[in-house]
Order: sequence, then C-alpha cells, then structure tokens
Amino acid sequence: MEWILVIIASIHLVVCPFTKVEESFNLQAMHDLLYHRFNISQYDHLEFPGVVPRTFLGPIFVTVLSAPFVVINSVFGASKFLSQYVVRAVLGTTVIFAFQTYRLAIEKEFGKVMTTWLILITASQFHFMYYLSRPLPNTFALILTLLAYGYWIRQKHFHLIVTTAAAVIIFRGEVAILLGFILLAELTARRLKIKDLLKYGISSGLVMLALTVSVDSYFWQRWVWPEGEVLWYNIVLNKSSEWGTSPWLWYFYSAIPRAMSFSLFLLPLGLMVDRRIWILVFPALGFVTCYSFLPHKELRFIMYTFPLLNTAAARGCAYLWNTRLKSLFRVLLVLCVCFHLVFNLVTSGLLLYISYHNYPGGFALARLHQLEGDRTDVSVHLDVFTAQTGVSRFAQVNPFWKYDKTENMTPGGSEMMSYTYLLIEGRSAFSSSVVSYQDSHDIVDSIPAYAYFKVDYTTFPPIKVRTKPRILLLHHRTTPTKVIIETKKLEDISKEYSQIKSSFAR
Repeated sequence: MEWILVIIASIHLVVCPFTKVEESFNLQAMHDLLYHRFNISQYDHLEFPGVVPRTFLGPIFVTVLSAPFVVINSVFGASKFLSQYVVRAVLGTTVIFAFQTYRLAIEKEFGKVMTTWLILITASQFHFMYYLSRPLPNTFALILTLLAYGYWIRQKHFHLIVTTAAAVIIFRGEVAILLGFILLAELTARRLKIKDLLKYGISSGLVMLALTVSVDSYFWQRWVWPEGEVLWYNIVLNKSSEWGTSPWLWYFYSAIPRAMSFSLFLLPLGLMVDRRIWILVFPALGFVTCYSFLPHKELRFIMYTFPLLNTAAARGCAYLWNTRLKSLFRVLLVLCVCFHLVFNLVTSGLLLYISYHNYPGGFALARLHQLEGDRTDVSVHLDVFTAQTGVSRFAQVNPFWKYDKTENMTPGGSEMMSYTYLLIEGRSAFSSSVVSYQDSHDIVDSIPAYAYFKVDYTTFPPIKVRTKPRILLLHHRTTPTKVIIETKKLEDISKEYSQIKSSFAR
C-alpha cells in the first residue's frame, strides 16, 4: 500500500517544489555533483559554506540514483529546474522504501490490518509527508532510522548497530539518543550481548568515521568530520540557541500534537490494548524528553519519532476495527476513527496551502525568468531573504545570466547599481530596503508570501489564507527591458512609487 504514500508525497512535491535555507547545502551539493562533477572550485559550498559543514555522502547517494533521469532531462532539453524535482523525488522514494521495511516488520508482529491503518494515518498527516522529500540532514538520518527500526523488530542486531553508527556519525548525532534507547532496551532484555554491541559498534563506528572524514575532507578541501563540528557547535557551544529558543515542554504540547493531528487521540488507546506498543513508544518518548533540554527546538528535529507514535495510534485503530461488530457503540467508534482521517487530510490541505506561499524567493526568480527568459544580457542580485526562501542553483535556468547572492553589499552602492535586476525583500516602495533605489530603479513586480489565515464561518471554505508582498523585483532604468506592466496591481505599485518620489522632491 505504499503507493498511497507515493501519491501524497508527489502532491507535496508538486505543490511545494522550492526549498528553504536549511535545505540549501544538500540541494546545492546535488546540483554541483550533477553539473560540475569533479570541478570542485565551482561548488556552492566553498563560496557560501554556512555556519557548520555538512556531509556530502547523502547528496552523493541521491545524485547517483538521480543521474540517469537528469541525463534524459538534458537530452530532451527540458528546464534544469526539472532536475530539482528529480532529486527530491528520488530522496522521497528512498524514505518510502525505508518506511516499507519498517511497515513489513510491524506487519509480521501485529498483522496486516494494523499496518494498513499505519499507512492511512501516515498519509493523512502533514509534516512527515511534507519532509520526506526535503533534502534536510534529518531526512537522510530518517532513512537510516527507519531501517534501524525494521532491524530492531526483526532482531537483526548486527544490521541495527551498523545502521545506527551510520545515522549518528554521518548525518545526525542526536539520533544516538533515540537508537541508544533501543539498544539499551535490547541489552536490558538480554537479547543483545554487551560484547556484541562493543564489537560491532566500535568497528562500524570507526568505518563510518573514516568514510565521512575521507569523503568530506576531499569536498571541503580541509580535514573535517562534519557531524562532529555540528555536535560541538550545537551542544558544547550551544550556539543553536541563537536561532531561537522554546520552552522545555514545547515538543509535547506543540510539535507532537501538530505532527500527529487528530491521530494523537488514538495513541493512548493503542498503549492500553497492547503492551508491546509500550516497547515501541518508549524510545520515542525518551528521545523527545532528553532532546527537550536543548533550548533551540524545531519540529523536524523529532521527525524520526512519528512512525513509532503513529504505530501506537494505528494499534488503537486496528483494535476498534477488529471489534466493530460487538456493539452499535463500537460501530460508531469505528466511524469516528474513519472520519479522523478526513479531518487529518483537511488539516494537511490547509497546511500545504499555507506552505505553498512560504517560498517567495523561488516564485520571484521564476517570475523574472517568465518576464525576461529569452534575454542573454541579464544580471540579477538575490538578497539574503530571496536566497533563503526558494532560490537554488537548479532554479538558475538561464546559462547566459549572471546570478549573484553576495551578502553585505552597500544598498545603492556602485556594485548594486551594476545589476540589471534586484530581488529585494520589501513590501512596497516605502520599504527601507527600496528607498536607496528610488531614483534608479523601477518596481516591475511584487511577490506575495503567507501572512496569516482568517476564520470566517459565513463563507466556504471558512478559512481564508491572506498574503502580503514580501519580495520586490527592481529593474535598473539604464538597461533595456521588454517588460510591460499591464496588471492593475503593478499600476498601483507604480503610482505608490511616484508618490514617494514626489515626497523626496519636496
């Protein structure tokens, strides 16, 4: 039944093809591996290394699988941006394959009815399906974690330890807490011997460390263990808190309820009707509890726990389904269980629609290509906000254009004046980021982004998503353009821009 997951994941990919800053390294690395290959001097990460280094092993894996499709894409002369769909689709397919191994292991222990509910619950929720094709370090770790779950249930301890070592040392060090609880449970139950854990753990750990250091040192042009530097930065230096902090219980009262949606109410039932579920849920709750001590929190940091928590909810659904004929009340409960999937899908649809409006940078560059795509003498500067909200090298589809995302350039300076177009964060001609260009540039278009949603029970649907302009396309007047502003919205922007020019003149 994994085809259901494939369909839902494809919808997420098509609706939200762009990526954000936290995904940029892996996505840019895939692009560079595909198009620059061994010419490392052209790689994006050497010019924009980010706060901490990341491993190339994940991008290499996806690139190898994607390369045949990208070659076909190039032969037929399709847009380079189509390759971004390809690499994300390959990544998502890999996650679904790993999920299938976990599902088959669960099916052997609990039966097909329960795993059917597990797939339906997973497909109806938003965050797991949304993240599984996104090139995050967490997504690569999720693949190995799902495989580890399957090996754990099948009692394949050697494979479990090797997979754990790969996930922890190469991709995400915090997974050591989650899979560490699993290994601890196996040791406590005497299903795993300490000598085997040490023998397999140390040897596989050294192999994985040697692999990542050798490969990544080549691409980073220095000796480096990427995940080691990440752990030092986030845990020892606690620098991650600079990106915001949340209360200790945030994962429990916010992240998990949002991720599980209405399925959360079925989780306690699964724990009550089957003691075996406690064994599955214990590592997830232990991981979230320990990880809550890190001040900086994001939902994607605990995405590995959702399959385990959903398994508990699925056990509750299977119990009600198997006992549905015992009474009329049980029939009503089963109907509620079925309708909860509908409510999940409605919530997911709303969140997906909101997410669609969260990538103004990607839409801004796409709009510019639409306006001037057949020109060859265009140079465009992308500001930080634009680059962080959807722009990637895959989106730079015109080989004759100059794309530049250099940071900290002086607004209105000679360097900024040399570009044909500027893509700048701003809401109107009155924005402080635009004032420096009021005598030299015209506002060609504005790109909206999600602002808020409003509930109005007098209309259908009762929830309205509102957007506001976030990125402005500025064209330098001294360079030729074929752009003709025809829409009423752009006429209004021009009038507003004229007003601010008049105010400066006065």
